[in-house]
Amino acid sequence: MKDWPGADPLSWLLEPDEANPGVRYFALRDLLERPPDDPEIVAARDAVMRTGPVPAILGAQYPEGYWVKPGPGYSPKYRSTLWSLLFLAQLGVDGGPDGSQAVDERVRRAVEYVFAHAQAKNNGFACNGRPSTTIHCLWGNIVRALLDLGYWGDEHLNRAIDALARSITGEGYEWYRKGGVQSPGFVCSANYGLPCGWGAVRALWALNRVPIDGHTPAVEAAIEASADFLLRYDIARADYPHKERINSSWFKFGYPLGYVTDVLLNLEVLVEAGYGGDPRLDRAVELVLSKQDEQGRWKMEYSYNGKMWADVEEKGQPSKWVTLRALRLLKAVVRGE
Repeated sequence: MKDWPGADPLSWLLEPDEANPGVRYFALRDLLERPPDDPEIVAARDAVMRTGPVPAILGAQYPEGYWVKPGPGYSPKYRSTLWSLLFLAQLGVDGGPDGSQAVDERVRRAVEYVFAHAQAKNNGFACNGRPSTTIHCLWGNIVRALLDLGYWGDEHLNRAIDALARSITGEGYEWYRKGGVQSPGFVCSANYGLPCGWGAVRALWALNRVPIDGHTPAVEAAIEASADFLLRYDIARADYPHKERINSSWFKFGYPLGYVTDVLLNLEVLVEAGYGGDPRLDRAVELVLSKQDEQGRWKMEYSYNGKMWADVEEKGQPSKWVTLRALRLLKAVVRGE
């Protein structure tokens, strides 16, 4: 029995697809809950490394570990080092069980390069390697990617997580006057000095991935503060503080995920944090369901195609990646997780 409403596109997600092999891997893992040593899981992850966008991204890497040019790796969007690492993690690259045992040497070199060139003195990840451009959307993105790649326990990442948590609550964080994060509560220079919904989603997305034995008092307090902030507003309207108008990108679902945040990711993050049964999510879940077609699929509405090393599906067409995201969310909501 399926764990989501509407038509069932699962067979579509599970079919072999050389252009998007990561979909099958994640569908087996997250929707069918196959164990890591399941032969189909192993074969699916091997396929990720052979075909589709992952080998295209890895093929563009320089031997030193960076993409495009040396340095912090934020620009140019979306081919430089930070973006390439972020997209690799989201597309299912095999990063290994931990940083010292990375399955692919290129992934290990990329991670080491990011630690050396993009981590600022305040331990956040920054656009230019300095505290002045440590903002929560980038910081959260990179922490989440590194955790997904198996780097939990690395001292650089541990410091980044602790500083991220403290930057949210303000306890023991002294970099507001020198950083893009300007005060507790997600106040950000990139959002005209207003609290930033996109930053809050990405910060919580990162902290959700911290293993339970890493839930220090600082991390627990930051998770609670992040969820409280996100639930303070209408998720379906995305009426978070803004200067002129609500950004329309909130309502366009896509993949992979850069710094732009959509309502679907907000829901995914809150459900991961344990709020799947909260009635404040209901209208936003209805919004997600309203985008489902008769075959149980969702369209790609937001795309970085033409800007990355490899295109991912086609904008305006049914998307396996967006459908996968939606089904993961709905499965958790139906189960009340």
